[in-house]
Amino acid sequence: MRARRRRIWGWYFFDWASQPYNTLLMTFIFAPYIRELMGSGSRAQSAWGFGVGAAGLIIAVLAPVLGAMADLSGNRLGWIRLFSVFYVAGAAGLWLAAPGQFNLVLTLVLFAIGMIGMEFATIFTNSMLPDLGPRSEIGRISGNGWAFGYAGGLLALVIMLLFFAESGETGRTFIGLQPAFGLDPQAREGTRFVGPLTALWYIVFMLPFFLWVRDPAPQRAPKGALRAALRDVAGTVRNLPRTPSFFAYLGSSMFYRDGLNGMYAFGGIYASGVLGWSVVDTGIFGITAIICGALFAWAGGHLDDRFGPKPVITTCILILTAVAVGIVFVSPTSVYGLPVPEGSALPDIAMYVMGALIGAAGGVLQSASRSMMVRQANPERMTEAFGLYALAGKSTSFVAPLSIGVATWASQSQQIGVSPLIALFAMGLILLAWVKPDGDSRSREPATCVTS
Repeated sequence: MRARRRRIWGWYFFDWASQPYNTLLMTFIFAPYIRELMGSGSRAQSAWGFGVGAAGLIIAVLAPVLGAMADLSGNRLGWIRLFSVFYVAGAAGLWLAAPGQFNLVLTLVLFAIGMIGMEFATIFTNSMLPDLGPRSEIGRISGNGWAFGYAGGLLALVIMLLFFAESGETGRTFIGLQPAFGLDPQAREGTRFVGPLTALWYIVFMLPFFLWVRDPAPQRAPKGALRAALRDVAGTVRNLPRTPSFFAYLGSSMFYRDGLNGMYAFGGIYASGVLGWSVVDTGIFGITAIICGALFAWAGGHLDDRFGPKPVITTCILILTAVAVGIVFVSPTSVYGLPVPEGSALPDIAMYVMGALIGAAGGVLQSASRSMMVRQANPERMTEAFGLYALAGKSTSFVAPLSIGVATWASQSQQIGVSPLIALFAMGLILLAWVKPDGDSRSREPATCVTS
């Protein structure tokens, strides 16, 4: 029992260690900083969309093949170590995005390298979820992991705001300090430190994961493993129509997770460009969203165990669809079509409320989604299944950022630019109707717990 508890906590630490890539880089610190460097919110939103979309396309192509190879050899930890190097290298390299020397292409390439590392490491980590406990506990374990990860992202964000991220106007942090370690505010070194901090955070907090989490004894990948993996993936894809619930769930999650990722990827740039928020303002917005995300991810895990993941997922999609509609109708001059006086705080308040809803519903949705995958997938091919899950999430992951990029470029409006998110959530909700709560076989045995 003690070994099992330690293994679960080690697994939780992956969420704690990796969450700052989403929190600090993708959404609340680095993305708004890029908008400041580029000046134009529309140009920044378009460029960010094209860069994130390209990374998503690479992940979509490789994810299921790598998952199948891991199932053949059993060496998930080895793959996690490899992609951790990508994560650290990509994140640390973002230090180079300096004012006056800013290279947009290099910055997007480095960001994509780190993002690819994070996403692939997540595939192999998620596939360990069924080994951590019986099916009756999977929802709670998944929810606790997401909540723990959000807490890590929150702490990292608070550290950045208090001691490093400086205002472009004052050169001081949120509490009026000069950036720590003598970092030069004129060169925006405090804000650029977000890259190295994210890398160091991951290195330090992945130690419990690598010390406490164990795979079954790994085998040397058999000769012709890549060919066998490709053949297995092709066979699984061909047979998807024979498992209609699993097939429908992959399709549903493909759309609604893409919509959610679009919200995360563009939330900071949107608030910065439309409402004129600084990096510090966006960081405070992030704190609100993350606190709600952590609390509701924990609560959602318990609701998942009690009611099952499907009603939890349905509720979250409905909330996020309403938020996607609402975001389009918030600007400095109006809220939901009603004009507001110049300088009114109402648009900012409305955005804070929507940020809280995104954090709350998004945390629960991600937790319940991987719990639902455990119910839908073949227990003997779990890593490949999570590879397909990543494929489903990434095969259209370029759709949200690219469609936002194109819509923003065509309309020259950040508000109109984010409207494709509404359609993505609607498609996810429609396909969810064909998903059976316990998958295609209700007689499937519950996942067993590995305690060694």
